[in-house]
Amino acid sequence: MHRSLFFCGTLLAAALAGPPASAGDLKVGAAAANIAADDAMVIGGGIGPGKATGQEGELRATAVVIEDPQGAKVALVELDVLMVERDVLDDAARRIEKATGVPFDNILINATHTHHAPTTVSIHGYRREEAFTKQVGDKAVEAAVAANARLAPATMTFRLGEESSIGRNSRLLLSNGMIFWTGAMDDVVRPTGPFDPELPVWAFRRPDGKLEALMFNHSTHTIGAKTPGKRSPAFYGLAAQELEKELGGTVLFFEGASGSTHNLDLKADEMIVRIKNSVLAALAKAEPTPVGSVKGIRKEIVVKVRDFDDSKDDATVSAYEAHKLKDHPKIAQFVVDVFRDMRKELAPRKGEDRKTWIQAIRIGDVAVVGVPAEFFTVLGQDIKRRSPFRHTYVFELANDYIGYVPDRKGFELGGYQTWTGLHSYTSPGVGEMIVDEAVGLLKTLHDEKPTP
Repeated sequence: MHRSLFFCGTLLAAALAGPPASAGDLKVGAAAANIAADDAMVIGGGIGPGKATGQEGELRATAVVIEDPQGAKVALVELDVLMVERDVLDDAARRIEKATGVPFDNILINATHTHHAPTTVSIHGYRREEAFTKQVGDKAVEAAVAANARLAPATMTFRLGEESSIGRNSRLLLSNGMIFWTGAMDDVVRPTGPFDPELPVWAFRRPDGKLEALMFNHSTHTIGAKTPGKRSPAFYGLAAQELEKELGGTVLFFEGASGSTHNLDLKADEMIVRIKNSVLAALAKAEPTPVGSVKGIRKEIVVKVRDFDDSKDDATVSAYEAHKLKDHPKIAQFVVDVFRDMRKELAPRKGEDRKTWIQAIRIGDVAVVGVPAEFFTVLGQDIKRRSPFRHTYVFELANDYIGYVPDRKGFELGGYQTWTGLHSYTSPGVGEMIVDEAVGLLKTLHDEKPTP
């Protein structure tokens, strides 16, 4: 038997056994709703309007609702799509609030960032699939309402695991001073930032030991289907669905701060095995963790569309494409043209205010932070370091989408994530501001005395 499969099977047996569970006042419910898609829909995640033929796995909205002994509730929802803006997610959260009684501030809706689902944003060379996007919002509500209906006594176990091999910092310095995006890697010098291997795992079990919900969080771009050219929740979502079949319950994945990290080497099959092994290893060692209270807090902040020099930005994009795609001039020109069109769309919006959300939620002594961006890993790690909670984890692309948000050093280095476009339009300093706001929310949650 292949060593990885043997290891996975051993961990599965330990994870299924779990610790002895006893009923308490904590209540948990989880559920999923499938999102329908077809081959006519434009797939998000590329520079041009790609299409897919067929599908592997399910595209889902998956939710867990957690109620503390005092009756306060939070809802965490994940969607197997690239990202979603707040016009859809605010409406979904308000409907969830009305149907379940979970306060708006206590509802976090996160996109898993799969690059293999129909597009839910207008970006690069295509517009969002409006009917599909509306369905995504509806399914978020459906999953949360179904999860709330399943609320029943449960206990929580928690373990901080690790997976350090499926991704890496992908903003690689090239010998000519550029930052790698696509193309050959023969002139790579070194990475320019960190990779975050942390993999927290939460498990919620019924008094009879059966798993109701399992959540995990990790920070690598969600790119990689088993079969290229098919719609897919990608390797994280496929791993979650396989774990669900093996363990029971509902399994949820929440994307971490991965704006600067990708898999550059492995096929999806291998990534799925490694993620499953890491989740199962953490689950087997997870320890009972009391949840005396749950609470969420949101803050609306304002970011501005950056000022930019069109000719300078055009020269930057053109130079990279000429360097990396010199043997494919038509593709290079297509990319240059897409970025020119995006800057034309943004030009009249320079300095425009864009309101968005920062959020923090506590689940006992564990905290999660929702940020509305493809957030650079170094910024996510800064939130973790500065948080007053012993365990803090970042869920990116939560409650809105405002593009890539690099740190100041990232802007100085340049690269695709900083090129002006619908994918990147905020100014240097926004990342650090979001970190400060998130830490402020965490301190507020931490210092509040729980209701006795």
